[in-house]
Formats: sequence, structure tokens, C-alpha cells
Amino acid sequence: MSVQTITMENFDKIVLQSDKPVLVDFWAEWCGPCRMVSPIVDEIAEEREDIVVGKINVDEQGELAVRFGVMSIPTLLVFKGGEIAQTAVGARPKADILALLD
Repeated sequence: MSVQTITMENFDKIVLQSDKPVLVDFWAEWCGPCRMVSPIVDEIAEEREDIVVGKINVDEQGELAVRFGVMSIPTLLVFKGGEIAQTAVGARPKADILALLD
């Protein structure tokens, strides 16, 4: 499955109402570590059919960043059953990101 762009308008439907775990990447264009994590997140989206993967651009969706207390990017949140199950801040290798999902 491809990465979904998450906005205020579709957040509830994609993230909170999902019957699968959801990996959400908070990022920005100007963020170097975000550019390192982004292709890994894309890869995971293509490899894992059992999860939903979405990205939130903090510059465009600042309200969502505030709502979830995102102070540094990249921030990765894993939602299960509409609740935050895991959080990771900063660039991470693929193995660490996958571990968040287990």
C-alpha cells in the first residue's frame, strides 16, 4: 500500500478509524533527518499490507502537530485502535521503525 497524505480533514478516517495499526510520520521539507527517514517509511508502506502508513507535513498541518505534542521532527507515532501505542523522535534505522510496529 502506498503512503497516504494525512490532513486535518482525513485524519479521523485514516488514523483513528483504521482497523489496522497506523504508522504516522510527522515531517517537513526543510528537515534533513526527515529526508533520511522518508524513504524508509515509503519502503515499509510498500512492504507491509498489514498496516496503514501516512505522512503529516507539519508546515501544512500545524494543528495536528500541536494536537499530538510534536516538538521535534521527524516524529513517528504508531496508532492502534485509535490510540497512540508507540512514539519515536528523530531519525531511526528501518529495524527500529519496524520494531515500533510489533
